Amino acid sequence: MAEDEVHKPVTLDIGGEKRVFDIENPQLPEWISAEALGSGGYPYKKKLDEVEYAKTLESLQEELVKVQFWQQDTGARVICLFEGRDAAGKGGAIQAIMSYMNPRNARIVALTKPTETEKGQWYFQRYISAFPTRGEFVNFDRSWYNRAGVEPVMGFCTPDQYEDFLGDAPRLEKLITGDSIHFFKFYIDIGREMQLRRFHDRRHSKLKCWKLSPMDIAALTKWDDYTQKRDRMLKETHTDHAPWTTVRGNDKRRARLNIIRSVLGALDYKGKDKKAIGEIDGKILGGPKILK
Repeated sequence: MAEDEVHKPVTLDIGGEKRVFDIENPQLPEWISAEALGSGGYPYKKKLDEVEYAKTLESLQEELVKVQFWQQDTGARVICLFEGRDAAGKGGAIQAIMSYMNPRNARIVALTKPTETEKGQWYFQRYISAFPTRGEFVNFDRSWYNRAGVEPVMGFCTPDQYEDFLGDAPRLEKLITGDSIHFFKFYIDIGREMQLRRFHDRRHSKLKCWKLSPMDIAALTKWDDYTQKRDRMLKETHTDHAPWTTVRGNDKRRARLNIIRSVLGALDYKGKDKKAIGEIDGKILGGPKILK
């Protein structure tokens, strides 16, 4: 977002109550600050201790390095796909995974809006071209699932294209897993007040302001639309061969640790240390029903 871009206050309907949100005001409203962590039914009252988080994360990242050695030995391919509302923490989760992985064999795919040429292609084509080769670990920061959320909500695709996608995606993913690619789909969910808090933080941070886009602002009043599309996406594309793993992301620390544990637990790599991986927190990570 341009540094000098100014946005007017918006009135939001949150839980049947009208709330005014002025993102330009440096002072975060008390109603957001007080309710952010617990919003969306989040199960913990405090964030995970930072020292505990850092220690645990390092142990998990050591396991991820082992995964890369295993991939080089066996040629195993991995795709981790991350979806979620704006500011849910997708990028931070990917960075936690990537921090100590060899960039020659691990990469992030974060595609911009399609070019005119890409608009004329089969919808999945530009994503497939980014799939991993032998021994690669690929993270999608948003993916083909744009067509199940952002595009229909913001009017970037037709109703027919949306419906076709919901039928086509499971078939594509059957081919992915059928080719022995280890495929993980993560949907990170956050509460509405937490999203507003993170938007506000980005607007007033010289380091993070680039993360706030005009699209984020335009979506402020479309929370319920995104929820409806999220629920249908999870229902229609949660399959035995490519299930969704949903993550409660109000506390980024807990979310990141449990995402990495989920990946490590599913891979049969050499030198795997189950004690170092630890147990997944079922209050934070599970199937689609965890969000109900």
